[in-house]
Amino acid sequence: MTTPDPSREPEPTKPAGTATTPYKDRVYRSPAGVVGGALVLAIVAWLGIDAVVVGEGRTPWLALATMLFLVPLVFAYTLRPAVFVNDDGLRVRNPLRLIVLPWGQVASLRSGFSNEVVDDSGTKYQLWALPVSVRARSKAARQDARAARAAARADGRAGQGGSLRGGAVGAADLGAGAALAADGPRRAETDRAMDELRELHERRQGEPGTQGEVTVRWAYEIIAPAVAGAVLLGVLWGLG
Repeated sequence: MTTPDPSREPEPTKPAGTATTPYKDRVYRSPAGVVGGALVLAIVAWLGIDAVVVGEGRTPWLALATMLFLVPLVFAYTLRPAVFVNDDGLRVRNPLRLIVLPWGQVASLRSGFSNEVVDDSGTKYQLWALPVSVRARSKAARQDARAARAAARADGRAGQGGSLRGGAVGAADLGAGAALAADGPRRAETDRAMDELRELHERRQGEPGTQGEVTVRWAYEIIAPAVAGAVLLGVLWGLG
């Protein structure tokens, strides 16, 4: 489940024919990933530092090599992923890559077993910061089904006149049905985020300032220490 940064909410669009306020940068992250990553890093740091301080022989070196290998990878797959959005396009920060996609180069935004953005060349990039939650989708579907049943009961009671008690219950059911009609079907949080991205893409893809090239940069600041840690671990284990 993801939560957009509340300090970066987009400003309302002005009526057609007037200048519009630029869409401020908005950041999407996975709160569960951030919390889980922070917890794992704390455990690795606690065990690793303890082994370095009290360990003997090769133990401190093994602990340092393990931390050098694990810490960048845990950070990359939990705390690092984010999707930055503005009027010009998307900046997708995945575990090992940073992808910049102007809106004019985005062909579609897809949701299936994972959320993906596809550029005009057909290349797909997974949005790690917006993981698909089947559980959240099922919960939203169950809530919609309950609201629909409540609205149906309200319609039935309204047609029959209903008793005083039934009328009170029917009013509550009618309120649930009205809320469903006003808000539309409930959506999982990551699905709502994808809806927002699609809407902005439709508005901005033809604008002159949203053209350009897709750029991809590897996160060598993550890859280099992880590789160094893996090599050091291999050497230590090889020396016996």
